[in-house]
Amino acid sequence: MTAVVTDVHYRMALAVIRDLGEQNVRVVCCERAGQGAAVGFASRYCAEARALPSEGYADALYDLCRELYEAEGEKPALLPVGAATLAVLTEPENAQRFENVAGTLLPDRAALDTLNDKEAVAELARELHIPVPEAYTPETAEFPCVVKPRCGEKFGITASERYRICRDPAELAAARARFTALTGEEPLCQQYLPGDGLGCSVLAENGHVRRSICHRRVREYPVTGGPSSCCEAVEDEDLTAYAAALAARTGFSGLFMAEFKRDSEGKPRLLEVNPRVWGTYPLTRAAKAGFSREWFRLAWDRGNPDKSLPEDAAGAKTGKRMAFTASDLLAAAGYWKAGQKKRALGAVGAFFDPRTADGVWEWRDLRPALRYYGSLLKRGGR
Repeated sequence: MTAVVTDVHYRMALAVIRDLGEQNVRVVCCERAGQGAAVGFASRYCAEARALPSEGYADALYDLCRELYEAEGEKPALLPVGAATLAVLTEPENAQRFENVAGTLLPDRAALDTLNDKEAVAELARELHIPVPEAYTPETAEFPCVVKPRCGEKFGITASERYRICRDPAELAAARARFTALTGEEPLCQQYLPGDGLGCSVLAENGHVRRSICHRRVREYPVTGGPSSCCEAVEDEDLTAYAAALAARTGFSGLFMAEFKRDSEGKPRLLEVNPRVWGTYPLTRAAKAGFSREWFRLAWDRGNPDKSLPEDAAGAKTGKRMAFTASDLLAAAGYWKAGQKKRALGAVGAFFDPRTADGVWEWRDLRPALRYYGSLLKRGGR
């Protein structure tokens, strides 16, 4: 059995590669040429590494799947990690033709576009009675407020740069001008939420949730508002129900993470949905939630219905933590500088705590971490 895992320069791809490799799945890792030293290529579980040309990428990926199908007599399970590859595969002409050479579990394009659009997500959430932040116009904004594009990832805006917290009209005007220049459309202006960050991630098939895991954000980097540097698996029935409602209404197939934040009263409100493999995906591995194997199984069975695989019983173990050590230590410095010494010491303590899994470093598979941290040092030296 073979899986083709794409976009293996992303650190979250390692969790997919390792999960499947441990299940004796042959993992073919592929990446667009020119991405540099992809961490996934260094994994002991990478059976074959393929660099595909950026120009004609879809055709090259199709040819790779066809080659594997013809050689093995079984369609590989095609698992897209990056948003760009997912967008390519869900183009109508590609979605249909790839089914001839690979097993896939992909959302239809309408569902993907809906969940990628923050304004469309907010409208859908209101219909489903899922709490969302209050929306403002520039004239009605209350400060502080948050300004963000409808889909910053589509325009190549990094996660920490996809929003601005504005504390006065001048900052609001500057943020609106910035995002309008980057995207060509008016950004959203919403209520600022001061509480903890939360998430509920699901693997769904035709709107039915097959796996789910909730997490709370323990620390983030940058500390003023950025991606998680450490998160913890938790139980939350409300978040699970909200995510299931979104999957059911859109008929979604594949992976997504619904991001929430608590308001001043402690009530979670839906911020956005990331319909792809999300940044904290390695928590699913730390919590033994079984996402990667089930993702593979569902895609494999679609491509090889006469060789279907049994479903594993799996449930996320709450209380498990995952950290990206480099980001978390930088967060520690940021929290210390901000006067939040307890959170800073928590990040330092996590470095020595074997109960906190690292999202990249694993003793059984060291080379990806060495490559990853080496690339960080090189970037820091420039």
